[in-house]
This record gives sequence, structure tokens and C-alpha cells, in this order.
Amino acid sequence: MVLMASRPGIVLSGLVLACSCDANGLRLLSAHDAGDTGGSDGANPAEAPAATGGSDAAGVTGGVGGNDAAAAMGGVGGDAAAAMGGVGGGDGAGAATGGAGGSDAPFASGGTDAGETADKVGNTDSTTVGRGAFLPTGRLALARQNYTATLLLDGRVLIAGGIDDGGNYLAATELYDPGAGTFTATGSMTTARTAHTATLLPDGKVLIAGGLHFDVIGGYPNLASAELYDPVAGTFTATGSMTVVRAFHAATMLGSGKVLVAGGGFWFSAASAELYDPVAGTFTATGSMIAGGTSLTAMLLSSGKVLILGGGLGNTELPQLYDPATGTFTAAGSMPPAGQGRTVTLLNDGTVLVAGGGDTSAQLYDPATGTFTATGSMIAARAFHAATLLPSGIVLVAGGDDPAGGMTLASAELYDPASGTFAATGRMTTARSAPTATLLLSGEVLITGGDALDSAELYQ
Repeated sequence: MVLMASRPGIVLSGLVLACSCDANGLRLLSAHDAGDTGGSDGANPAEAPAATGGSDAAGVTGGVGGNDAAAAMGGVGGDAAAAMGGVGGGDGAGAATGGAGGSDAPFASGGTDAGETADKVGNTDSTTVGRGAFLPTGRLALARQNYTATLLLDGRVLIAGGIDDGGNYLAATELYDPGAGTFTATGSMTTARTAHTATLLPDGKVLIAGGLHFDVIGGYPNLASAELYDPVAGTFTATGSMTVVRAFHAATMLGSGKVLVAGGGFWFSAASAELYDPVAGTFTATGSMIAGGTSLTAMLLSSGKVLILGGGLGNTELPQLYDPATGTFTAAGSMPPAGQGRTVTLLNDGTVLVAGGGDTSAQLYDPATGTFTATGSMIAARAFHAATLLPSGIVLVAGGDDPAGGMTLASAELYDPASGTFAATGRMTTARSAPTATLLLSGEVLITGGDALDSAELYQ
């Protein structure tokens, strides 16, 4: 699945605002021109320094652009095998964002890295395991960021909404055809939106819910509206509205076919949750979260319960479990504090890999014991990267930001659950912060965008 993955800042009316979220709310720290967003393409790009004027900009990153796993569509920044939904909905919400008070620094859009992994930790091609290759594919019709990418039942990928490189909110959508390797425009959403969720429904339609919308009079209101994309007709139609406005929330497909929508906010932090019924086309309230938050990661577990992690506002370091049978949230153990931009990936054995957030740390959550334990560390410190469960059961981790080094990364690595270790793999053709990563039916991984880029590539 995919969450909208976003950088530690959000474009508002032509500006990229660096934000810091803590228990007291959201503070604007700095702003740089939106025209600076977007990386430069090309193999082994040069590194770019972090944007000046910002420190500890944890940001309010979106659930958009998560990663898809085989037979799975979901997971903010993470993939959920045999599960649809997740942070950022439909696909999981690209890079799941971490807890309050994160210390990620804002990065200059367009930053790239030149061999940071080999230079910093001494890894060379000879140390890579099962080395894969990243190859360019077609370009998006529009450069965009904070959008969603959703694998459809027919194998195509729906790219929806977001913000373009000029700071404009988008209603435009497009489809990636793996057979042709091209992106083509499809119908427009009824409302331009970013920080929304996109969830694949059992009937093949896609539920688009909430998000932010620019209004000349009203500013940047959170949305309660929702709509459905019909892949057969190529059109969007309105469906029932949510009970409250939400942006940067989580949406997860449940085993019942209903969709759990939880948390969210922009200038606030919501603890409420609700269920979407595709048959009735309506949202109804369900139990409230123990602690609300924004930029959450929601993962459907093999038990049918939903694990919720992270957030950008309030007391959101408390992992929670939602039980569809009772409609209630309960605590799910405790974990060390994590920064913004971590990823959450459901592994084949039912455990959950939580990686990064501004450092090299990685942990495993065991639903059977309700505990988090450390596993091997990543080679490179990362935040706002992408993590995808491959058909082999290994996890591909790619791109993101290195907060300490002040650069955007092109490097990638593989996590092997059997050994609990990370090893280097091929480098992306372009450095990307908060890209979307979608596992295609072919087993290849489609990497798109990141910082309002229009380029895309395939991991083979």
C-alpha cells in the first residue's frame, strides 16, 4: 500500500514552510521559495546542503505515497502484505512519520547525494547483496509532491493530487502503465487536494478522503469530503463525507471491506476515528484513539487488528491497536522515541519492521508479544525514505534525507529478515526525498517523484 510521504515541510501559496511539531502544537520555523523544490535527475547526482534557516523541523508530513507489497496496498512509508490501506491510505502513506518533537532538519529541494553510503561507511559495490538495478521509466505528466500512488487491480498505478512545483494544489491525476512504461492523464478529482489518503477498495475503486485544499478566502482548510475513482470509467464521483475534517490522517482497509480512518489534522491533532462503508457510501464514528496525531502510520496485521504508530502532534509515541471486533483502541507496548520520516513494513512472518526517522536504527514489532526489539541498523541514516516488501520477503529501503549530513539520498539497501541485517544494493538514478514506492504485479518496484520531481524509475 502507499501513505502520502512528504518532506519535513509543506508548500503553502508558493512557499515551503519548515515546521516543527511537539506536544504543544506546530511551530513555523522558516520558509524558502517553492521554486527551489524538486531534485535534479541523473545518475549519481551531486549532494545538496540542507536548507538554511531551519533546525529541528520535524514537520507535518503526509500519509501520502506509501509503498505497495505483493497482494498488499498499504502502509505509510511501509508495505502491508495481504493488506490494503495504511498511512496515506490505499498505498500506505510514503514514509511513515515519527513522534512529537522530531529533529529532522528541512532540506533544500533538489538536493542529491553522490555516493554518501560508500563514502561514509566504506561500502562499495563488492559489499552489496543481491544487487538490483534502478532503471529510468516514463516521466509523470506533472511534477508533484505530497500525492498518493495506488496500485490498481489491473496492475496500473493511480497518481492523484498533491502540489506541483509551483505550489499549486492539484486535482489532476494520471495512470502509470507498466506495460508501456508511460504515464497518461486520467479524470480529475472533484476537489484539488494534498495530504489526503487513497485506499483501494475490494471492488477495484479507490477511495480518496480528506486532505488540504487551498482556498483564496478560507486559506488552507482541512477537508471532510471524499470521492471514488472508477478505473473502468476513468472518472471521480463524490461519496459520503467524513464526520470531521482531516488531513495527514491514516486510512486502512479492514478484513470486512470497510476502511478505518483515524487521526489527522494540520493546525490541530485529532484523536477521533471513523469507518467508511463502501456499500452504503457513508462514514460512521468508531472508538477514539488513546492519543491522536497527524502523519500516522497504520498497518493491518495478520490478526485483523490495526497497528498505529507515529504522528506529528501531541502524545503520539504511544503505539496503539485498533480492534475491529470491539471498535476500540488499546495500547500496543512501548517503543523508543523516533524522529520524523520513519517507515513501517509488515513482514511475511507477521512482524513489523520500523526503520529510520533520521538515524540508522531499526526495530521489529512482534504482535504476539506486543513488544518492540532492536534489529540490525541501516547502513545510512534516513528519514522520509521509502520501504517496500519484495516478493522474496526482503525489504527494499530507498532514498530519503540524511538529517545529519544535510543531503537527499540516492542510495538504497536491503533488509533480510532471516539475518536481521541490512546490505547495500544498487543506487537510484536520482536522489529522492519522500518518494512513493509501489510494488508492481511484475515484482518490480516503481519509484516516483519526491520533492516535486516528474521523473520515475524501476527497481528490478
